[in-house]
Amino acid sequence: MPHFFRSLSLILVGGALPLFAEPATEKPKPKITLHVVADYLALHVSGKCPIDAMALEYRLQTHGRSGSAEAWLKAPAPAEDGTFKFDVPLPEWRWSKFEMRSLVDDQIQTTQETMPKLRSFTMLSPERLAALDNESSAAWERYMKNSAKQAEQERDLMAAECRHLNHADSKAAPHGSSEFKLGSDVLPSWYGSKEAHHLATAIVSYQTPSGGWSKAVDYSSGPRSPGTHWTNNPENPWHYCGTLDNRSTTEQIKFLAHIGSLSERADLKASAMRGIEWILNAQFPNGGWPQVYPVEPGYHEAITLNDGAMLHALEVLLSVSKGDAPFVFVDESIRQRATAAFAKGIDCLLKSQVKLDGKPTVWCAQHDPISLEPVAARLKEPPSLSGAESAEMLKFLMQKGPINPTTTAAIEGGIAWLAAHRITNLRSAKDAAGKTDYVVDDSSKEIYWARFYNVQTGLPIFAGAQDGIIYHSFHEMAQHNKVAYDYFTTRPDEIIGKGYERWKKRLQKKTK
Repeated sequence: MPHFFRSLSLILVGGALPLFAEPATEKPKPKITLHVVADYLALHVSGKCPIDAMALEYRLQTHGRSGSAEAWLKAPAPAEDGTFKFDVPLPEWRWSKFEMRSLVDDQIQTTQETMPKLRSFTMLSPERLAALDNESSAAWERYMKNSAKQAEQERDLMAAECRHLNHADSKAAPHGSSEFKLGSDVLPSWYGSKEAHHLATAIVSYQTPSGGWSKAVDYSSGPRSPGTHWTNNPENPWHYCGTLDNRSTTEQIKFLAHIGSLSERADLKASAMRGIEWILNAQFPNGGWPQVYPVEPGYHEAITLNDGAMLHALEVLLSVSKGDAPFVFVDESIRQRATAAFAKGIDCLLKSQVKLDGKPTVWCAQHDPISLEPVAARLKEPPSLSGAESAEMLKFLMQKGPINPTTTAAIEGGIAWLAAHRITNLRSAKDAAGKTDYVVDDSSKEIYWARFYNVQTGLPIFAGAQDGIIYHSFHEMAQHNKVAYDYFTTRPDEIIGKGYERWKKRLQKKTK
């Protein structure tokens, strides 16, 4: 076509129109806005459809029937403005897809679907696992598949209880103290009392189907009733559903094993054994432990040393492997599994120790489950070197770890790092509001270690719990954040002193 034809137009009253009209753009198809909330009894469906829709239909695919073609069912008629709201009874709790369509004169106008929100992992994402070597990838995929299976079984059991009671949601467990731990002042005779046995019965009832326990549950309120959750969180009942945090699971196992051994109560021994199985099943293929099992997305995916989570699992496995009290009733096959799991855990711990310029230093409070690098948890817990958790790891290795060149190098490196990073120019004081502060005082004889140190520089860091900003002094951080956390510790003092001397003696005895 000649160039001048491309701009040819007809002159008409009111303006010019193109000789060749542009093709009409298709109007966007009307859509259904769909919102679905599920509980144990029904799907609660709401949304909006095109206002000219004459009918609505839906179909539901339940778990295990995702490949089948379910019949379309008639839904309640929408309001004049196109909004709709109705419930769809669930024949079973798990569902895989909900579809909805609008019709005009029996012709499909528009279709929309939704699926349950799946748990999304970051550190343990399918992409990261698939990128590993074939053997490691297969092992991790088996682990995650088993974790998912355990999670579904727990949800199925709670759903069955609630559906039987016609309860849309579970009831939260009664809230208790942050840790379940009996004091050292408890008399041995108390373990045979009715009170102790009632407490043990309640603890058994709150054991999760996977074999662990949640935290901060008040067992003194009595056994768990059907429809009551294993956790005390009404907003997110699956949060910490089976955890090593705050000494959970390990302390319950030891308590039940102790009373079970004294009384020969088979139910308590069986519960303790299920707890040991939980520890074995929760262990990562590389030997670490997550904070929560079945694995909970988020920072809970990390290998967790924070508050001694991994340490407490190792302590139980070591006692089980040796047949120490209160685990004298554990059979040989479980002891052998515990021995292997303990060795794998120690190996993971040593590999996780941060090395700078080839020299072992200490640990972070949590490590990436794949790369073993330090990772962040909450805002106040950045990737760092930990003075508190590292001190406990070293203490454990010195007292109960294997004696070999690798462990010796780890201990020597850790002790040297802690000795070089003590803080001697601070003094604890109260500010004008009566809150604890730490002020610079070169004459102070107080010795501290920071909870967190910069991985590269080794300088103390203080991350705000509210703003996540990393400050270089406690005082500055406390000016901008609420403080409900221990940012300093004195734990390493005994470990690099008398603890190190005792370990040297243990080492000499072993090498003689």
